[in-house]
Amino acid sequence: MITIPYLTALTTYFSYGLLFAFGQFRDFFRKIFDWWRTTNLQGYAPISLDFEDFYTRRLYLRIQDCFGRPISSAPDAWFDVVERYSNDNNKTLKRTEKRIRCLNLGSYNYLGFAAADEYCTPRAIDSLKRFSASTCSPRVDGGTTTVHTELEECVAKFVGKPAAIVTGMGYVTNSSILPVLIGKAWLIISDSLNHNSIVNGARGSGATIRVFQHNTPSHLEKVLREQIAEGQPRTHRPWKKIIVVVEGIYSMEGEICTLPEIVAVCKKYKAYIYLDEAHSIGAVGKTGRGVCELLGVDTADVDIMMGTFTKSFGSCGGYIAGSKELIQYLKYTCPAHLYATSISPPAAEQIISAIKVILGEDGTSRGAQKLARIRENSNFFRSELQRMGFEVLGDNDSPVMPIMLYNPAKIPAFSRECLKQNVAVVTVAFPATPLLLARARICISASHSREDLIKALEVISQVGDLVGIKYFPAEPKKQHQEKGTIKLE
Repeated sequence: MITIPYLTALTTYFSYGLLFAFGQFRDFFRKIFDWWRTTNLQGYAPISLDFEDFYTRRLYLRIQDCFGRPISSAPDAWFDVVERYSNDNNKTLKRTEKRIRCLNLGSYNYLGFAAADEYCTPRAIDSLKRFSASTCSPRVDGGTTTVHTELEECVAKFVGKPAAIVTGMGYVTNSSILPVLIGKAWLIISDSLNHNSIVNGARGSGATIRVFQHNTPSHLEKVLREQIAEGQPRTHRPWKKIIVVVEGIYSMEGEICTLPEIVAVCKKYKAYIYLDEAHSIGAVGKTGRGVCELLGVDTADVDIMMGTFTKSFGSCGGYIAGSKELIQYLKYTCPAHLYATSISPPAAEQIISAIKVILGEDGTSRGAQKLARIRENSNFFRSELQRMGFEVLGDNDSPVMPIMLYNPAKIPAFSRECLKQNVAVVTVAFPATPLLLARARICISASHSREDLIKALEVISQVGDLVGIKYFPAEPKKQHQEKGTIKLE
């Protein structure tokens, strides 16, 4: 749980209050000037009312140059960011022909497969030539190729489950499958910081939803005990089924799930477990098999395992792995399988090839080297940021490390100053995070060299001093050691 310093919270509230007051002041005068303007609505209500898009108009548009920056190269350790400009105070942004070569600290390219790879890329190209870019059909019609069948078998074997089903989009995996798995008279107990795709999927299911404190097994047990005792609302009948939904690595916090303790609680109260490994599969564990491998949890104790291919595998799509009966049921009922176009064959081949590299089935040790490098890079970068005095969230071994910014003025200042020094970072604010908890989210990759990381640390340290986001005293400087580093050929 994040504890905000009193002064920081006070100044952050004051900053948002000032922005709100000036925004309302400008809206008041806009209404006066718009009074004499003719409109073409002819009785129609406006699509977006003034207050509904107030945040977008008066807060987001001021700093939208910090978001959605287009790139013109593969999202490798370094990439090309397209320069933009605005002539109307950031309401619209226009691209230029200029490119800025930047160090990439924002992409989910955990193992470096997003760039050209000596093993994966030729196979993806061959698949493109053989099957084309799209099947132009759902899986149940003409959208199942031999590559899709091989991918599902490969994923099931990799995560340690009897069977798997793949979809063309990671977000849809949660939002479309949860309503199929869960219905009325069910109880969903969700971590308070679960991803929006889980939240929307749970809401669409029609089940009763309860929330437990983030990553706190003791509070989960309390909620379970209370809900089992009370039963369903109004009728107080027993719940048909109870499912606990957690993530392997929380994408906005970088924290690793306390899975062994949560599994023990769920076993005690006979509740199912749904584990979202979008950010952990491929990135953590000795052989990249996620938090179950990292924390020593038997995959048989996790009923439903979900993951995406956009982070560690350099592709797109998502999967659900579980028992053969579960996967067969989903193939008959899941909208993402029945109605959506199947995952692109070249993208599917990219995933298969990446898994083979991770497991060493390509005949090299590159996969083991990548896993060692991502772990080493993540722990080095996190420890150095903490030593400099930044407030960094998350756990060791996690490649996601948020740096707390808090104040809204520091969001664009940090992003723009880093870009000036050729370091591209991702800043995150409301509504993706609570209002007071704006942050910069750093994503580390195995493709980053030690020199890349040291440069990034130097820039972030300078910008941190300039912006004023070093909330803790810095530790004495230590000379960077090169022992134990792994060089990727």
